[in-house]
Amino acid sequence: MATRAELAHLLRRAMFGPRADEVDDAERAGIDATLARLFTPAGDDAGAARTPVPTLAPVAPPGKNADAAARAKVRQQEREQVETVTLWWLDRMTQADRQLHEKLTFFWHGHWATSVEKVRDARLMLAQQQTLYRHGAGDFRVLLKAMLRDPALIVWLDGQKNTDKAPNENLARELMELFTLGIGHYDETDVRQGARALTGWRIDQKQMIAVLDAKRHDHGAKTILGRSGAFDADGFADILLAQAPNAEFLAARLWLRYASGDPIPDEVKNRLAAAYRTGYDVSALLRALLADPGFAGTRGQLVKQPVEWAIGAMRQLGIRPGALADQQQRQLVQGLDQMGQIPLQPPSVGGWPSGTAWLSTSAVQVRLRLADLLAAHAEPAVSARLTAVPAAQRPEALGRLLVVDAFTDRTRTVLAQAAGDVRRLIALGLASPEYTVM
Repeated sequence: MATRAELAHLLRRAMFGPRADEVDDAERAGIDATLARLFTPAGDDAGAARTPVPTLAPVAPPGKNADAAARAKVRQQEREQVETVTLWWLDRMTQADRQLHEKLTFFWHGHWATSVEKVRDARLMLAQQQTLYRHGAGDFRVLLKAMLRDPALIVWLDGQKNTDKAPNENLARELMELFTLGIGHYDETDVRQGARALTGWRIDQKQMIAVLDAKRHDHGAKTILGRSGAFDADGFADILLAQAPNAEFLAARLWLRYASGDPIPDEVKNRLAAAYRTGYDVSALLRALLADPGFAGTRGQLVKQPVEWAIGAMRQLGIRPGALADQQQRQLVQGLDQMGQIPLQPPSVGGWPSGTAWLSTSAVQVRLRLADLLAAHAEPAVSARLTAVPAAQRPEALGRLLVVDAFTDRTRTVLAQAAGDVRRLIALGLASPEYTVM
């Protein structure tokens, strides 16, 4: 029978910041039933219903002869739409009941790592987020082919510039290196030939879709990873999916984000790859990971990404980002930006870093300031529960609230000194190593 600590470990990894009552439910249900509920939740997602996808109007581009003021107005409209989508997504991740699905969607955002800084259209970024949400927990074949038609990804990797007359290799290269196979499983000839298979796509700005212009597509024969034919984007995708390293690569990527920063053990990788290969099923792969004997020993081996940290804290403190005042919303987004992670803006096609990169001195200072902001806006009932506990017992009560298995003696001493000030106590708990490392 799984212990409370083991169930808390599972929930910390499978979702954003589990609440104490969710761990209680898992403890009553047991690990098998908890896994089943994570992957096949019952009922509608009331939290998602409270956070409907925003509707964004097209931003008319400035005319050829527009003055500086007109151009600045357009840029401001673009920024406002980016802020709208960013805050909506933070709100959705905090409010949604189907937490595993939300966290997996954010995982894919880091995997396909597309930035609005280059795309410059919040509508395209939102459409990509919805593609990841719809397909990210299902058949990877469907997700891969959908992403090869994703306008934001195409713009991000210059796919719209890839024609039979002027091949552009960016998307083909990253498709193999970062999205499906990993380094060492293709060569430069495969990149060039793969780029030919991806030629001809352009963006229809009115419909916000990618369309294939047959006149710009290379219809000739290509040889990619040992297979020859007049391949197009789907044919290229099928070749990649047929490669043995695809399953191992995805298993390792999920292991990095859900289990450990240490390399995935070969025997675990083989088990996870086998679960995936039966149907290219991402949920089957993730479920196999969370149920694998090797997963149980990974406690304390991941550092929460800033978004993961903030969403979890807000869930546990009963804070809804969308209900915060404008100033607090700006402070939240600015704090995430200063810590180095904000939705829609990964730093490169390689996505965000992991592990100790999030533990720099500057990041710790920003985290403490943001923790104080969140503590100040905790739901009154949360603060009241801590206040009702004798001061000497508040560090333990805080650990239960934040689903921390145990604070070290050093941290507990710091928390005990702040026990008389519940806001300060919560802030220190959120900034503690035991909360940041999971």
